[in-house]
Amino acid sequence: MKRKLLIRDVTLRDGQQSLFATRMTQQQVERVLPLFKEAGFYAMEVWGGAVPDSVMRYLNEDPWHRLESIKAAIGDSSKLTALSRGRNLFGYNPYPEEVIEGFNKNAVKSGISIMRIFDALNDTDNIRSTVKYVKENGGMADCTVCYTVDPKFSAKERIKAQFGGKPLPKKIFTEKYYIAKAKELEAMGADMITLKDMAGLVTPQASAKIISSLKREVKVPIDFHTHCTPGYGLASTLVAIVNGVDIVDTAIWNFAGGPAAPAFELIQIFCDKLGIETGINLNAVNSINVELKQIRAELKGVDTYPLPAEFSIINQNLPARIDNLFEKAILFAQAGKYKALVESCQELEKYFNFPAPDENVKHAEIPGGMYTNMLAQLKQLKLEQLLPRVLEIIPSVRLDAGCPPLVTPTSQIVGAQAVNCAIDESKGVPFYTNKSIQYVNLVKGIYGKTPQPVDPEFRMKIAGVKDETPYNTANYKKQPNPLFPEYGDNVKLAETEKEELLLELFPTVAEKYLKDKVVAMHEANRQKRIEEERQAILVEKRKYDSMTEQEKLQRLLDGLENYFC
Repeated sequence: MKRKLLIRDVTLRDGQQSLFATRMTQQQVERVLPLFKEAGFYAMEVWGGAVPDSVMRYLNEDPWHRLESIKAAIGDSSKLTALSRGRNLFGYNPYPEEVIEGFNKNAVKSGISIMRIFDALNDTDNIRSTVKYVKENGGMADCTVCYTVDPKFSAKERIKAQFGGKPLPKKIFTEKYYIAKAKELEAMGADMITLKDMAGLVTPQASAKIISSLKREVKVPIDFHTHCTPGYGLASTLVAIVNGVDIVDTAIWNFAGGPAAPAFELIQIFCDKLGIETGINLNAVNSINVELKQIRAELKGVDTYPLPAEFSIINQNLPARIDNLFEKAILFAQAGKYKALVESCQELEKYFNFPAPDENVKHAEIPGGMYTNMLAQLKQLKLEQLLPRVLEIIPSVRLDAGCPPLVTPTSQIVGAQAVNCAIDESKGVPFYTNKSIQYVNLVKGIYGKTPQPVDPEFRMKIAGVKDETPYNTANYKKQPNPLFPEYGDNVKLAETEKEELLLELFPTVAEKYLKDKVVAMHEANRQKRIEEERQAILVEKRKYDSMTEQEKLQRLLDGLENYFC
């Protein structure tokens, strides 16, 4: 009996978010849904992440309608997946229980089968309540362990630490660390565990160690998620498959590679050669890819990456050299020859014209988005020359804050503070003279427990308190939901529970979106009434025009009689 590998397609969420800033319109999404229904992926990631914010902010569309329309089209042919940040949902600060419960209840009710839950600090307590509410409402809890790497200190800093400087930590993010987190989540009720590598930093070596250990130590299915930014994605996914992973995340060809996930088609070829069954309708995938190429052309204003070479998974016609590269990659993965494996996979991606590895990200060992955000911050201040120093400062800034994983949003918090510290240094003032409120809150303990305890003296210096201070949701204030009396009694900004949740989760963006919706709806109603009145007048005019002169005279007399009476 053939081994079965489940595929989670991330094209409509992670794929378009990574490559095109989540700009697919409702109409573009709907064009591919009938084909996705035929494809039969185990799961499709279609919501959460940046989708709810972006469809309101840039497309003036309803996020709940986006999800419900996908569910209506896909039915039960694939499980729909969303991504959220546990207690933080889509923001920075934790939300009170009623907001977490309301969001997850409505997400499952609107079509989500699997909620993928992560926490930027890998603080499992921040995931607990979401697991509870997802499962209570009939959904599956996909609990995530976020992959990151240990701080990369320079030789100068290591020498300094040996001669009386601040001691550097031992390795934190080891194989044992990930297994321990996975076991905590399994005990909490996780239906599956995902090793989620949002930055694409997991090497084939790390993939082999962690996935094989997870398969030995954890009973629930294991999913592997990575990106191709620094050039490891395809190789590390193949290694995960060889080491028994249950599910892998892929994107369809024209929405894959570079900062996105590995291409499904390349994984399918590997599976064919390994004798592994995916159960996917390849004809449907090919048709989806043809449509995605057209959609990508329509998104050219936000597309900065090269288009992959033309390729059909149902009519491969691979040159012997390329076919041999697939075979070699498999042998290297099985033999643990990881350097040769990476080279083979990168040669395959080069042949198919996927984006080249980002060497800056690879060398710095930080997420691509963190790197570009720091560079943009410095360019805005005309201080690009400070970037090398910022990269040197990141490890110490991160270590001071308890060594948080570099994933959204902690990667941006650490990156922004490293920029602040480099600017402080350039002005001849001490580090942390200029502090971001997010960094202060991270050190204070607002976002949860960090992997390493924060030095109480440093916490006092940065946040004004020595003890870890969790966020107090008792101080949470619900967003205002004003009335619009000009449109009638009890017309509110948010009319439904789902709209109220948008207002809580995305206050600024949702306020504008919902206000525009109220105004547009009442303007449409006004225009409708005007049109109805116009049509009524036309009906009366036609009746009048069809009357005889005697009937017209009688109508006039009747009108005068009614007037004087």
